[in-house]
Amino acid sequence: MKNVSLLFLTGFLALGVLPLAAQQDWGPANTSELYYVNVPIEKVYPCRKGYVVVYRKGLNTLGRAYIPFEWFRSSVSKAELVQIGDGSAWPCMSVFYKEGAFHAVRLYVSRRNSHQTWGNIPSTVNLDDRFEGVEGIDLGLNEQ
Repeated sequence: MKNVSLLFLTGFLALGVLPLAAQQDWGPANTSELYYVNVPIEKVYPCRKGYVVVYRKGLNTLGRAYIPFEWFRSSVSKAELVQIGDGSAWPCMSVFYKEGAFHAVRLYVSRRNSHQTWGNIPSTVNLDDRFEGVEGIDLGLNEQ
């Protein structure tokens, strides 16, 4: 019985020490420089130079982001397109910031082109100039 009690006590102490050891690794030295903001997508419009993404900034306000196709290249690696299925997840855009400046964007979009969030821009509309010199995405969430 002594051995069982000793074994139980040793196991209990070992389990109590593990969280303390894990907590010692937590702190400013081990936090990420990255943070992200998720916004729901209202519409995604593919066009010649990239995607026009209309996103929800608030209850009654929409924003617009221009994401050049160039950002999706592995050499640039500023954007990623993730196709989601027909489940309950709604398309959204995650904008990543590093030390307060734009770092990358990830679009979670429906894999079905017939989903209501996919839109079409008429071929007579030229938005090419909107994609020139785009360096980042400012969600403008503080402008409401």
